[in-house]
Amino acid sequence: MLFALPLRVACSLLAWLSLYAWFCRRYKHWSYEWSCRLVTLTHGILATCLSAYIGFIDGPWPLSHPGSPNTTLQVHGLCLSLGYFLFDLCWCVYFQTEGALMLAHHLVSILGITASLALGESAAEVNAVIFGSEITNPLLQARWFLKETGCYHSLTGDVVDFFFVVLFTGVRIGVGAWLMYCELASPKPRWYIKLGGVIMYAVSWVFMVSICRFARRKSMKKYHAWRSRRSEELYLKTNGHLKNH
Repeated sequence: MLFALPLRVACSLLAWLSLYAWFCRRYKHWSYEWSCRLVTLTHGILATCLSAYIGFIDGPWPLSHPGSPNTTLQVHGLCLSLGYFLFDLCWCVYFQTEGALMLAHHLVSILGITASLALGESAAEVNAVIFGSEITNPLLQARWFLKETGCYHSLTGDVVDFFFVVLFTGVRIGVGAWLMYCELASPKPRWYIKLGGVIMYAVSWVFMVSICRFARRKSMKKYHAWRSRRSEELYLKTNGHLKNH
């Protein structure tokens, strides 16, 4: 079983590379990042749906069974995501599109998934981390595509940003804190699995600080724009009233 895992991961990596190559041919008039973002969006949707099914339906429940033996479906899910993270890390390093924080996020994800697969345990909580990390990913990619197509400064862009902030805060920060507590309180998980969970949660908080700053800037811009429109409307009404007299 253990010897078959590298083959599964290699197949997953090859599948993501093939999908990226197909997107590059299909959207050859767009940038390479456009195709990579489509791959990221695809993984985000697949990983979110699969990890949700594993955690909420197939089990075991990660909050009550951290450190439990891996199930077959969990292994499939981890191999799928490990192949993607390897692809995306190599792509980001080659094209130098991401900073140190995102690269660290990918490295910790790769190490955590690899450790869980090698140990044959703790896939329940690792799968839960993948769910929390990927549930906001489609919205993040949608935001990027809206910017690229010139549709970001619209109601659609505001809705995407709103749900991204709400989901990130509620799932990655709120539920993530609960998961980290259960992980640390349980004697079953290995210490390095627990350390990986703490690092991932710390990375989420660094992202959260940036998101809060972004949300504050955007809210202030919206408020000042509303004040400006309100002042113009009052001026026009008052000016029109004076002219009538």
